[in-house]
Amino acid sequence: MTTDRGPFRPIVANSQPANDTPSYGSTHLRHPTQVPLRIPQSITETTGPRFTPARFGPMADLSVINGKQAQGERIIVRGRVVDENNRPVPHTMIEIWQANAAGRYDHPGDQHDAPMDPNFHGGGRVFSDADGWYQFTSIKPGAYPWRNHHNAWRPNHIHYSLFGTGFGQRVITQMYFPGDPLLALDPIFLAVPDQAARERLIAGFDIDITSPEWALGYRFDFVLRGRDATPTEQA
Repeated sequence: MTTDRGPFRPIVANSQPANDTPSYGSTHLRHPTQVPLRIPQSITETTGPRFTPARFGPMADLSVINGKQAQGERIIVRGRVVDENNRPVPHTMIEIWQANAAGRYDHPGDQHDAPMDPNFHGGGRVFSDADGWYQFTSIKPGAYPWRNHHNAWRPNHIHYSLFGTGFGQRVITQMYFPGDPLLALDPIFLAVPDQAARERLIAGFDIDITSPEWALGYRFDFVLRGRDATPTEQA
């Protein structure tokens, strides 16, 4: 089947995480227990607010605060935001949040016995350009314990939130790093049943993104629909 916008590419079964995943403990407390209700959207939800750099200033370098360098391995992450037909989705606001190099979030709720970094807050924001490209600089996050089960540790990861043209168009996902041994043990990563879909959550090392003598580079694309869609949590 094709349309004037290209071929129809349905989402592959088991390529998105289930709302209730038994091995991921907190889903028991927050997954829906009733049949979802469709609520009609007004013009407010479908057209606003406008997420633009003029109103929400980009914060594309998480590795420096007030001119002081954060501790840890500096990285550059670059990629594209595209639809199911590989067409760019321009001007998408992308929020970023992550733990520091020791595996601790700059948040009062994180009481992990790991050092804080006064030069790293772990929050950022970028926009895709007219061709769908985005880029930011950060520090590779550390692993941390999370008490989901005995000796549970989260793999190194970065959280993302992508906004469309309104509050009703928002998806949340995570990016992992290649070669991490904790991936095979992580219930959140494994909550995506399809292996090919899970692997789309792993960034690829990219020597062309790597900056000589300064930072390693990783490529991570967001595919928002279709058979190759990035696994996301609807919000």
